[in-house]
Amino acid sequence: MPRLKAVQALLDDFAAQRPLRGGSLIVTVFGDSISQHGNSVWLGSIINALEPFGLNSRLIRTAVHRLVQEGWLTATTVGRRAYYSFTDTGLRRYKKAAKRIYAARPADWDGGWTVVIHGKLEEESRDRLRKELAWLGYGVINTNLLLHPSDGRVGLYETLHDLGVAEAVVVMDALTAEISSERALQQLAMASWPLQELATRYEAFMARFKPVQRALGRVGTIPPEDGFQVRTLLVHEYRRILLRDSDLPAQLLPQQWVGSQALELVTDIYRLVGESAETYLLQSMQTAEGPLPAALPSYKHRFGGL
Repeated sequence: MPRLKAVQALLDDFAAQRPLRGGSLIVTVFGDSISQHGNSVWLGSIINALEPFGLNSRLIRTAVHRLVQEGWLTATTVGRRAYYSFTDTGLRRYKKAAKRIYAARPADWDGGWTVVIHGKLEEESRDRLRKELAWLGYGVINTNLLLHPSDGRVGLYETLHDLGVAEAVVVMDALTAEISSERALQQLAMASWPLQELATRYEAFMARFKPVQRALGRVGTIPPEDGFQVRTLLVHEYRRILLRDSDLPAQLLPQQWVGSQALELVTDIYRLVGESAETYLLQSMQTAEGPLPAALPSYKHRFGGL
């Protein structure tokens, strides 16, 4: 079966990016695929899988080496082959992101907030805290206060301890008063979260992947390698936007929020290519014991159930 033009366009667009960031794509492959299949894979399998993305062997080896240095990956040598897996730290980092990447549509908001107040932190620690909590969906209200709608404690305490600031911040619960107007809340959201920037990025993402969705709807099934490539780029590009997003409830967002449309698109494509992508992984990637094992049960729970 020939490759769909829409799939080739995705690969060409990625390969044309400068700089071409192999490390980030490798983290996506480990998080989306390898972590669900035993968390170990031969380096040669990664090289073969990523060459169609425009990454040559040298670039991939360099990126993997950097990920080892940064604590994301660890290596095991068997004979002349090197096998890589997420470290405990790397797996924990990705699982924290995965809770947002593969989440189903959020539940209705109850008006609650998680409030983080930090006192006299050094500038570097304060900036790191803001950056890490932004990845968890927190908005910056003022110099010392960050806010997350509803229960924003998923990954919060772990992050505070990892940054060494757990004893320097106060975590509180708050509840929106009934007299608060929806318009005022939306203005607060626009001022505290980068919604316009996010909308622009979501729109570009939708324009890139809608042709793939339409093509998949016409042909039904695609070759295993194509399925893996589509799923990997889908999660990779979505992850880059989503980890800047806020997970704000509908009451705080503009009407017909493009982020909600993007979630529907991602869920649909992920389900359409899931079987072919899994076939590629099981047929083409190797561990020290042989082919990758079957996926963990957690894989089937992504996006509310595959």
